[in-house]
Amino acid sequence: MDTASAPPLAAPLDIVFDYTRSLGPVLGRFMTGLRDRRVLGARTADGRVHVPPLEYDPATHAPVTELVPVPPTGTVTSWTWTDRPLDGQPLDRPFGWALIRLDGADTALLHAVEAGTRESMRTGMRVRIRWAAERSGHIRDIACFEPDPGPPRTPGDATSSDPDTSSGAGTGSDPDTSGELVTGIATPIRLSYTHTTSAEESRYLHALSEGRLLGQRCPACRKVYVPPRVCPADGVPTEEEVPIRDHGTVTTFCVVNVPFAGQRLDPPYVVAQVLLDGADIPIPHLILGEAGDVRMGMRVAAVWRPPTTWSTTPENIAHFRPTGEPDAPYESYQEHL
Repeated sequence: MDTASAPPLAAPLDIVFDYTRSLGPVLGRFMTGLRDRRVLGARTADGRVHVPPLEYDPATHAPVTELVPVPPTGTVTSWTWTDRPLDGQPLDRPFGWALIRLDGADTALLHAVEAGTRESMRTGMRVRIRWAAERSGHIRDIACFEPDPGPPRTPGDATSSDPDTSSGAGTGSDPDTSGELVTGIATPIRLSYTHTTSAEESRYLHALSEGRLLGQRCPACRKVYVPPRVCPADGVPTEEEVPIRDHGTVTTFCVVNVPFAGQRLDPPYVVAQVLLDGADIPIPHLILGEAGDVRMGMRVAAVWRPPTTWSTTPENIAHFRPTGEPDAPYESYQEHL
């Protein structure tokens, strides 16, 4: 294949993970309240009510302990319009992002407003919470806000007949919930983008699809980089192509003992930096075998997947395995750690 004249490779990439955090006593009670269709604010030493609640008073720096219920209605203080919602946003149709000051609160909450049209959206607009059908103790328990024709309310105005405050919010009762306290949340994070390679990287990836490793030499310092790149030492593009052997030396490594979501291998396993023979910079990859046997200087060889599965990706190499050769002397790789 003539890769020199081929256009650069491009592919869509998605980075997806769950961001998990513990909540603590204040945000835990706030999220528990949302699960129960109640909104709690934090009252600070100056008497101001913050929604969402603060964990520490910004003036005194003392922990916040007093949480008070506020009604599910409020006023839009500022907004912007979204014509084309993105994946993962609260609504899949045009909506407004707005700062909403709930009645009885002194600060604004950022959330989505389903106003129907841009022309219907305005500062000063009265809105109320639309609760999600299924709630788990997360900010998404508020599905969105919707227009509300009613007048402003104070916490004392709410009654037990209000479907949004029937659990006691706004009645002056103890805002603590009798249900199980929410102690943590997981929020999915997604980044989608298209990666377009340089011409040099494209040739490297095309070589991988043929079962070859290809590096390039810097014209200034003469170092060989795999994959090819602008030389970090001299700031010039690499030029001369250099075939690289699929054997190498472990320079440093990490034993992965902790399981995590999306993990492809059962721990323990080893991720190592492998200095390929003929290269001047190591590549990260898996070392399979007994994790306790992996060491600096160990000689390893690439284990390729079946040729019928090869494509333009480093995943053509499944992992590296020990070769049984004598360890490389430290002096041979000490400049490549």
